Amino acid sequence: MSEAHHGVIVDLRPSGGGATGKASAYVVQDEADGHHYTFDYTQIVAEGLRTVRTGERVRFHVSDARPGWAEFVIRLDQPDPAEFYR
Repeated sequence: MSEAHHGVIVDLRPSGGGATGKASAYVVQDEADGHHYTFDYTQIVAEGLRTVRTGERVRFHVSDARPGWAEFVIRLDQPDPAEFYR
């Protein structure tokens, strides 16, 4: 497995996938080298709702199997619940 990277979520792109057709692909920019990596909600490591928001910092690994793909994404900045559920 690759080493852990840190980055910021910079984009959310609707992909039209998932059971309801509303699934999205996220884009994270690596803080160290500026590269962009894509991932979907299945790569978010969390209990309950798997989501991130643009501007949040995350830790992730770069996939060895899929170039340009992030995996094992973990949120570092948990939002204040009042802000998150407005």
